[in-house]
Amino acid sequence: MKKAIFVSLLLIAVIAAGTVYAEYGDIVLGRKMESMEKAGVKPVLFPHWFHRIRFKCKVCHEDIFIMQRGANDINMNAIMNGEFCGKCHNGQIAWEPLYCDRCHSWTGPVPPYAKPAAK
Repeated sequence: MKKAIFVSLLLIAVIAAGTVYAEYGDIVLGRKMESMEKAGVKPVLFPHWFHRIRFKCKVCHEDIFIMQRGANDINMNAIMNGEFCGKCHNGQIAWEPLYCDRCHSWTGPVPPYAKPAAK
């Protein structure tokens, strides 16, 4: 219980400070930069370390996410329909995906993604 309170306070402090930085193991999701720019949101910083403190790896891998870069077609429609992040971010386990800036918060460099092969 004390650990959960500490982690919650740490997250609140980071959000309140407005400083977003990646920890080792965090993932910047910027594969869909064009649609994010169109929507006026920043790239997503997935705080892997924060989720890993609370959950064991098997909770997400391989049932929700494939552990291969670019293998998951994560998009807001899928999330709102309870897929990917939406499995937990449903308003019961974690906050609903209605607070864009909680996830779309990355201001640093976005890793390059290979363009999909032409069909």
